Amino acid sequence: MPLDFLLDRFSELSDTRALVERLPPSGMRLAVSGLPGSAPAVLVSALARQLPQRVFVCVAPTATDAERWLADVATLVGEAAALYPQREALGAEEAHFEIAGERIETLEALLRARVRILVTTARATAERTAVPSALAAMRMVLKPGRGKGKGGGGSLSDVVRRLAEMGYARVPTVTEVAQFSVRGGILDVYGFGMAAPARVEWWGDEILSLRTFDLDTQRSGEPVEQVTVLPVRSEGVGAGSVGAQHAAPPPRTGQRQSLLDLLPGDAVVVLDQESALEQEVERTWADAAHHLEVARRLGEEPLPREELFLEPAAWRARLGGFARVAVNAGDAAVRFSLAPPDAVDRDMRRLRQIVAGAPPTVILCDNEGQLERLEELLGSDRATLAIGALDGGFILPGLRILTDHEIFRRARRLRRPRRYRTAAPTAATRALEPGDYVVHLEHGIGIYRGLQTIPVGAEGGTLEVAVVEYEGGDRLNVPLYRLDQLEAYRAAGDGDAPPPRLHRLGATTWQRQRDKTRTAIRKMAADLLDLYARRQLASGFAFPPDTAWQRELESAFLYEDTPDQRRATEEVKRDLERARPMDRLLVGDVGYG
Repeated sequence: MPLDFLLDRFSELSDTRALVERLPPSGMRLAVSGLPGSAPAVLVSALARQLPQRVFVCVAPTATDAERWLADVATLVGEAAALYPQREALGAEEAHFEIAGERIETLEALLRARVRILVTTARATAERTAVPSALAAMRMVLKPGRGKGKGGGGSLSDVVRRLAEMGYARVPTVTEVAQFSVRGGILDVYGFGMAAPARVEWWGDEILSLRTFDLDTQRSGEPVEQVTVLPVRSEGVGAGSVGAQHAAPPPRTGQRQSLLDLLPGDAVVVLDQESALEQEVERTWADAAHHLEVARRLGEEPLPREELFLEPAAWRARLGGFARVAVNAGDAAVRFSLAPPDAVDRDMRRLRQIVAGAPPTVILCDNEGQLERLEELLGSDRATLAIGALDGGFILPGLRILTDHEIFRRARRLRRPRRYRTAAPTAATRALEPGDYVVHLEHGIGIYRGLQTIPVGAEGGTLEVAVVEYEGGDRLNVPLYRLDQLEAYRAAGDGDAPPPRLHRLGATTWQRQRDKTRTAIRKMAADLLDLYARRQLASGFAFPPDTAWQRELESAFLYEDTPDQRRATEEVKRDLERARPMDRLLVGDVGYG
C-alpha cells in the first residue's frame, strides 16, 4: 500500500507497543487518548496488520462518521476494510439496492473471513436482520455443468425459482442490479456480489456457458468460470415485489440477529465518541416506536420493535461481551503523545515556514493533480508529497502529517463511486415484444413474432429461435446465439413516423439500400478527412501553461473535483496550450439538490 510507511511509523511507537500488550480480553474495555485527526484510523490499521488473526470493528455515531472512517482505513489497508451501513429507514427492509447490496456483500465477506476492519454505525449494530440465517442457504453459485452435483446450480427452471425467492425481479431486459430475464434457454442476471452482469446459457439441464454482458448494448462479453449470486433482501421478498408469488415465507420470530451476534468472539470493537454511540442507540429505539405507530395507523402490520432493533440495555450487554477500545476517552489508560498540526488556512507563506522547520513533513494529496500543484507552489522546500487521502493530519514523534484539503480548507470528497451500474436510458436496450419492427443485418426490416423451439437433427434435439416475418409472410428463424444480428427498428420521430415497409426475403432491395448507404458514408468520411486535414494545417493561439498563482487559486477552491471534472479540465488545458484550433465538445450535468 502507498502509505505503508505511516503504518510502520505507528507500529514503532512505544505507545502502540504498549497498547498491543494491554489489549483487553473479551468483556473488558481499554480507553486511549491523544489521537488527533486520522490517527485513530491509522492506529487501527496498524493493529490489524500486527494482529492478523483478529477482526477490528470500528463503530461510529453517524453514517457520515462511518464514511469518514471507511475512507481513511480503505486508504491504508485497501480491500481488507468494509462498511456495514445502517438501513436508511427504520423498517424491516432496505429499499435502496446500493445499501442492501453492500450490507449483504459485507456480511458474506465477514462470514468468509475476508474482512479485517469492519466499519459500521451504532444504529447498524443494534439493527436485527434475517441475513445471517438466510445467506448461507440462499447463496447460489452458477458454473458450467449439469445439476447440483457437477456444478450448474440446477435446471433453468430451478434457478429462475430460486432467483424469485431471493428477491430478484424478472424483467424483459436486465438494465440494473437485482434483475433477471429469461429468453429461451438463456438467463441474464445482475446481482449483489457480481462484478458484472452475467449471461448463462443452458442446453437442457446443463449450463453450457457463462459470459458477462454489457447493460447498454446487451452484447455478450468475456467468458467467466463461475458466478456467485447473493440474495437481494435479507427479509425475503415483499408482497409488492416482482416474483412475490414464489417468495420464501417471512422469517419467524427468533431468527433475526444483530451484527453483534455475527462477529467473532475475539473481535476488537473500537468505539468512536463512546457516549454519542449510546445516545444514538437510545434515539433509534425511541424513533422506532413512533415509526411503527405511524405504520399501524396506515393499516400496515410491521414487525414488533424488539424484532427490528436491540433494546438499548440488551445492546449494551451484547457490546460489553467484546474486547473494547474507546478512542479519545477521558479515562484513558494509554495516552499517545501525538499532537494536531498547526493550521495553515491557505497561507502559503505559513506553509513554507512549517515545512522548513522540524520535524520533517509529509503532505498527503488527494490526487495526482493536487500533488503537482503543491510541488510547484512549494518549490524546493523540504516536504515529501504522497498520494493518500486521509481526513486529518497529526504530528508523530519525528514526523508531521498534513493533508492538502486541510491546508486549503477544502471540503474532502467522501462520496464513493456507485457499486452497481445502470443501463443508459436508451431505446436500444428495451425488450423486443411480438409485433415490433426489427432490422436484420443481412435481410432487412421485418416483424418480430416471438420465440419458438424448433427440432434440430435426427436425435431429437431442439433449438431456441427468434422468429422474424417478412413481406409475403415469409419467416426467418434466428438462433438466439445470433441475436446480435437483430436490432429494434428506430426512425426519426419514432412514435409519429409511419410504419416501415417490410423487405422480402431473398430480394435485392435491402442489399441495394445497404450499398447506397455505404457509398454515402464513405463520401461523408472523405469530406471529414478533408476538413480535419485543413484544420490540422490551420494555426491558432496557444495559451501559456498554468502559472504558480493560478495553481494556488485552483488549490484554494473549496470543493474537490471529481475524477471526471479533473480529466475534463486537464484535456481542455492541453488543447488551449496547443497552436491548433480546439476541437472539443464538453457536456456536463449540473446536477440537483
